[in-house]
Amino acid sequence: MIKILYGIQGTGNGHISRALVIIPLLKKLGTVDVLLSGTQSELKIPFDIEYLCKGLSIVANKNGGINLLETYKKSSLKQLYADIKKIPVADYDLVISDFEPVTAWACKLHKKDCIGLSHQAAVMHKNAPKPKYKDLIGTLILNQYAPVTMAYGFHFQNYANNIYTPVISNAILECTPTNDGTVVVYLPAYDAQNIIKVLKLIKQTKWVVFTKNCTKKYAEANLEINPISTLKFTQALINCDGVLTGAGFETPAEVLYLKKKLMVIPMKGQFEQQCNAVCLNKLGVPVLKKLNKKQLPKIEAWLNTAQHIKVDYPNDIENILTTIVKKHSNAKPLIVAHNV
Repeated sequence: MIKILYGIQGTGNGHISRALVIIPLLKKLGTVDVLLSGTQSELKIPFDIEYLCKGLSIVANKNGGINLLETYKKSSLKQLYADIKKIPVADYDLVISDFEPVTAWACKLHKKDCIGLSHQAAVMHKNAPKPKYKDLIGTLILNQYAPVTMAYGFHFQNYANNIYTPVISNAILECTPTNDGTVVVYLPAYDAQNIIKVLKLIKQTKWVVFTKNCTKKYAEANLEINPISTLKFTQALINCDGVLTGAGFETPAEVLYLKKKLMVIPMKGQFEQQCNAVCLNKLGVPVLKKLNKKQLPKIEAWLNTAQHIKVDYPNDIENILTTIVKKHSNAKPLIVAHNV
């Protein structure tokens, strides 16, 4: 039976969200050990973790950007190197990294193949749209943070043969969308009070905000403020009229899949989100540089405009995984791919 090591970066919710779909499918192909590194995800993890590492965490500030000082303080290169040395990658038939540095660098150290399966792999593909300006540091981070020998990616469109459309959660795939007129807000790079200060000025809209800055639901003006909850957030997406969120990957992809209105604000200094914003804008999604009172006319115009963005996100992740395992493992998978 194939032994698979699957590395997940825990610095954001998107990697965990994708893993919730991928891990049960990988377990159909063999035994799976999970390595999790990083500490910034707010999602609970419902599966066993064989290796828990500190990794490299990226910390946001309260105003839409990256807190470089806190990011540096939370990083320990000595611990990272110790974790890289101790992971027994040689014991596995296949190592897969979702932009996870410990598994990737452990494979590099031991001269073992590591298969990248991440959104970041697609972002850096030569065919994927990028901002006009060059971000040398951002490009370096995306290329060297978790180096792999072969990369497969997920993006908003199929920009190449090894780039697939987003992995949509089962809850979204199986739901029946409705529209209660609310607008969901998820801007993890912004403090809740900064969000309230701006959005309360658009009084005719009921804003449903999800933030890590509170532990109990409360209301202020025309805003409902909620702590992070996967179940409640998903239900809010299913029922809402539109979503104002960061330019991450999984949440915008699910909003597009649900045919809801979408507006994004990419995190300052985060090159991946700047790239995502370019891709989304090409699809017709409005992009704001920041959240402040000067942006109110653009937000109001978006709220008053119908948005029709058509995407085709087929649920073919099981076939994709089977093909990857079959191609890159010396052992034989338990099942074979169909219609690939």
